[in-house]
Amino acid sequence: MNIIVVEDDVRLGTAIKRALEHLAYTVTWLRTGAEGLEALRNQSVDLVLLDLGLPEKDGIEVITEARRLKVKTPILVMTARDSVESRVQGLDAGADDYMTKPFHLDELAARIRSLARRAQGLADNQLESGALSLNLSSLEVIYRNQRVELTRREFALLRLLMERQGKIVRRESIEGSVYGMESDVSPNALEVLVHALRRKLSPEAIHTVRGFGYMVPRDIT
Repeated sequence: MNIIVVEDDVRLGTAIKRALEHLAYTVTWLRTGAEGLEALRNQSVDLVLLDLGLPEKDGIEVITEARRLKVKTPILVMTARDSVESRVQGLDAGADDYMTKPFHLDELAARIRSLARRAQGLADNQLESGALSLNLSSLEVIYRNQRVELTRREFALLRLLMERQGKIVRRESIEGSVYGMESDVSPNALEVLVHALRRKLSPEAIHTVRGFGYMVPRDIT
């Protein structure tokens, strides 16, 4: 997942970014409401974590404007405004979930997984395709009854393809989710990543659909 964190508190923003990157998410940290609204217009963004008390544009304004523009990206609000009225206002504006500060990063991670499952129509944290399984909570990958150690980006790529197994995932969508807003990614970075995954799993684990993208089959042997 390509996650945008919009938070002007330096300590909290740093902690959230570090924690989510440790969980193999691609994270971009922004500090103003205007930047957050611009990020929501980016189709490669999978989830936005949004503070409400932001400079330049309040979080509620960001949500309202994004939904007016028909942006469907899930938004999880993080705020110190803990009154019932504030929660109702945020949810009615179009937020998908609401967390009051202070919160535990483990709970934040669980809510992100919940929103991801909902977006993909998944019932639980376990993704399976034949002999391959991936656990979104423990970050454990098992292939042919053996645990496979993956890098953060290898895991991010495999998770994305397994969430959409049996379907072609376009190259642009993959690059947006795995690399986010990074500008120094080499042109063949994705091919290198796919090759590394095939080497650790199986040449048949990821299919190349020339001119379109990649796909994980529904029953990997």
